Amino acid sequence: MYYKRLIEQEIELKMRTSGALVVAGPKFCGKTTTCMLYQKSFMKLNTQQAISMARMNPKAVLNGEKPRLIDEWQKAPDVWNQVKDDLDFNYEFGKYILTGSSTPADKTTVHHSGVGRIASIKMRPMSLWESQESKGSVSLSALFDGKEDEFPWDMNQDFSLEDVAYLLCRGGWPISVRAPRDIALEVTKNYWNGLFVFEDCENERFRNKKPEVLRMIVRSYARHISTEAAASTIIADVRQSNERTMDAKTFADYMEALNDLYILEDMRAWNPNIRSKTSIRSTPTRHFVDTSIACRALGVSPKDLMGDLESFGLFFEDMAVRDLRIYTESLGGEVLHYRDNAGLECDAVLHLDDGRWGAVEIKLGGDDNIEAGASTLKQLKSKIEEKSDENAPSFLLVLTAVGGAYRREDGVFVAPINLLKP
Repeated sequence: MYYKRLIEQEIELKMRTSGALVVAGPKFCGKTTTCMLYQKSFMKLNTQQAISMARMNPKAVLNGEKPRLIDEWQKAPDVWNQVKDDLDFNYEFGKYILTGSSTPADKTTVHHSGVGRIASIKMRPMSLWESQESKGSVSLSALFDGKEDEFPWDMNQDFSLEDVAYLLCRGGWPISVRAPRDIALEVTKNYWNGLFVFEDCENERFRNKKPEVLRMIVRSYARHISTEAAASTIIADVRQSNERTMDAKTFADYMEALNDLYILEDMRAWNPNIRSKTSIRSTPTRHFVDTSIACRALGVSPKDLMGDLESFGLFFEDMAVRDLRIYTESLGGEVLHYRDNAGLECDAVLHLDDGRWGAVEIKLGGDDNIEAGASTLKQLKSKIEEKSDENAPSFLLVLTAVGGAYRREDGVFVAPINLLKP
């Protein structure tokens, strides 16, 4: 069973406007399955023989009916240069689709940026809307368009914190989504257990990395999930928790490997033009491409989350950011966070390319938490309107794990994550 993905519309747009498209993202997020919908011929570099032949004659990899899909292209990185050269001499839209779950072992072998010829997009695991676990009655697009009359009033009583805890630990991996509920968590566990197995990896840069050190860093990252922890804090945590020496250079080298595997995805700070002495903090917020990686790194189960609501809240924020990113990017925008030296902080600012933006506070639920989130959103709106050239926000939203959907008397919207869609 194939689940329709929101990235499909971006793939179709890029194929109409670029000669080649690179779709990158973590292993098992569904890149190849989705891109196979658009190919008329394909080449998978998934065996040593195929990789060796592609490295000896990368130009031959391009032979075939177009669009031609080349899966895991980074295992023969000169393929990139051949695609670029082919487009230089015979440019056509949508000739090639390249997919990859890591960057090339030697980035210096990619001699051209591909600007103007090769477009790039990132694919993530599935959002709740894509996995058909969100009802989709709350539309971000409608909120941006000011269609307040379309916002539902829904008590949403058939979705519990236990359901959220399960979804956090399972993740949005297609193989886990398709699995029966009684084994889905084990499927995700299998994914985690194989994530850093590099013994037979053709990429020497990954083979030189110690899996136990990669796991230590991911565990520390997970302990600081949804916070602005500095790199020095994570390094100190690795040292203290594992009694291991680690300097900044070694840490940076391992972090590059984790980023090249598309596992981590920090959130940049939003920096509106504030006409005051208020300083906007630029430290990124620590996030994962999928919260299940953090859960597996720490051995956290749904039951563990239910027993520690403070940690549950931080993990839920990470999952909410995953879905908000997928939805917002499908609308032509990005997700940022805001924090200033006056202590005002907003979990997520959804900023579209046309300048419209909306502010979101992420809470587990409960009247007190919702009230606190609404207060923060109104403070941010007031500060931006008074001291910035930014437009007024299109909407203010408290996004919850559970509870109902409604519009408050002060105009702030409240909606649970299982009702959200783009």
